[in-house]
This record gives sequence, structure tokens and C-alpha cells, in this order.
Amino acid sequence: MTAVRPESRGAQPEPEDESSYSVYVEDTMRLRALPDPAAGASGTPAGPDDTLQLRLPEPSLWAGVPVEPAGPGRAERRRAARGQGRGRGRHPEPEEAAVRPVAGRHGRRAAAAAAEPLGVKLVRAAGELCVTLGVLLLLFVSYQLWWTNVRAHQAADGATNRLEEQWSKGNAGGTRDPDDPRDPGTFAPGEGFAVIWIPKLDVKAPIAEGTDKHSVLDKGEVGHYTGELQSAMPWDKTGNFALAAHRNTHGEPFRYINRLAVGDKVVVETAETYYTYEITSALPQTPPSNVSVIQPIPVGSGFTKPGRYITLTTCTPEFHSTYRLILWGKMVEERPRSKGKPDALLGS
Repeated sequence: MTAVRPESRGAQPEPEDESSYSVYVEDTMRLRALPDPAAGASGTPAGPDDTLQLRLPEPSLWAGVPVEPAGPGRAERRRAARGQGRGRGRHPEPEEAAVRPVAGRHGRRAAAAAAEPLGVKLVRAAGELCVTLGVLLLLFVSYQLWWTNVRAHQAADGATNRLEEQWSKGNAGGTRDPDDPRDPGTFAPGEGFAVIWIPKLDVKAPIAEGTDKHSVLDKGEVGHYTGELQSAMPWDKTGNFALAAHRNTHGEPFRYINRLAVGDKVVVETAETYYTYEITSALPQTPPSNVSVIQPIPVGSGFTKPGRYITLTTCTPEFHSTYRLILWGKMVEERPRSKGKPDALLGS
């Protein structure tokens, strides 16, 4: 089967042996030639003057046949290519820039956040708040358990050094009666006057007048009971030298006094004398309102007559101030500084 050539002016097509011809139209249409009416019954051409007549198919025959639109021609493609070449380097028109989508990481985050439901936003905000509160709580705990000890140890060491320097110059501190050379003196609230040593616990801390939390205890110092709870001084002939200090945080000088046992030594150093006490008994727990434990003859200590006693008080249990832990001791040695340190400080 051969393709049909279109009729040319002044020329006749050559006769063919077949009675029908197929014609292919560009891309989509296939047309079939109809036999010439003058042909014979066999369908062969009648003669050289016969002319091929083409008839388009009926419209109903095209139903359901997909036809792709013809693409741009060669001229159109060239013009489009030349137009793109001229447009290189041009800035977009304001209208184009206005409709350009937001690009970049921050733009994508902003678009995603704007598309989130309200419930998701609330949950995220609550989570961020919990994280922030957790960090703040961690910082507060670190401050209480670590930083307060650092600051208190620095303050206590400074107070101890000042006392020792003051004593080396012959100044015992306090206020004394000028007419009484034996007057031991009185001390203002917060003023340091002695140093306590607990060899078993490797504790050395200054002792100051009063038990005020901010001006004495929070500075890592040991406080001496005064005022309505006035207790004796170490140099008094009889009485109970009662002390208080933190068990946790702020230097915690009495952190491990619960480890002291009967016979362990506690030394109080003043400008002129070392006073050595020996632990005799303890009260593991008592209410803070029980002030009888610091009386001249402390209740519950086992002492039955006046003497020269020491009482150590602190909070219990650890990290709480619900109750008080009490330890008692009695003086076993009074040694002038001029004779050197007592055996308790020499490891004997």
C-alpha cells in the first residue's frame, strides 16, 4: 500500500491496482480513500482520468479519541529562546516578586508555625515553660547545695584569719572594763571571739556572738546563744557554752556531728586559752521549742550538778529543720596558748 499524493494542477494521478488507499494526516488523523464512483464492480480504477476523492470521517467517529495539541513550531521555539536570552540578568518585576513564595529556613519555620493548630501551639508553649522552670530549679538547687558552701567557706576562712591576726597583735577583741584587767570582755552581735576545732571531722570554724541566720550562720560561722537564751562563755567557772550551726548549706560546719561518739574531743580556741571538751551524750531528735537542752545544767544530758559544759545544736534530719540534734560534752582541759596546742589538736 502506497501513500496517496495530493492532486496537482494539470496532471493526473497514475492508475493503481488497489481500490482503496490509506492517507496519514499529521500526528493524529488517519483517512481512508473512497473508491471512485466510475470504477467497476471489482473496485479497480476506470482509467487514467480517474481522480482520487477523499472524504473526512463522520464527526461521530472521533468521539473518545484523545488528541494532543500540537506543540509550538520551530519558529515559536526560536523566538522563545531568544526572549529568554535577552531576559537574563533582569530583576523580576514587582508583581513577580510579590507572589514569589517565602524561601529559606526561617521562612519555612514561620509558615509551618502559622499552619499549626491552636492546641499544638499551647502544648508546645507549656513544654517550653516546663523546661524553663526545670532549668531554674536546677540552678537554684546548685546554688543552695554548692555555691552557698563556697561563699560561706570563703567568709568563714576570712573571719578566722582576721581573728588570728588580731590575737597575734595582742588584741582579744570585745569591750572590757578598763579598771578590771581580768575582765574577759563582752562582744557585739555578729562579732567573732573564738575558733572551734572538731579534729575527728576536720572542722575549723569561727565562733561569733549570736545565732542570727543572716549575719552569723549563713556566713559559715558557729553562733553562740545570747539574749533570752543566754549561755555561758568558755572562761566562766560554771555554765553551759551552747552553740548552733548549719548542718546543710552555707558552709555546713555541723554537717557530720552525728558521727561524734562518747570520748571524742572538741576544742575551743580563744585569744589566750585552749578549752578542750569531751563528748559525753547525745539527743538524736527534739523539737526546736525544747530550750531546756541549753540550760546551765542541760536537761537530758545526764549532768546533775553545775559544771563547765558545751552543747552543740543543729537541724535534723538532713536538709530539713523539723527537729534539733543535740550533743553534750564536759570540759576536760584548760590550756594557756603560751603552752602550745592541746593534745587533741596534735593527734594524740
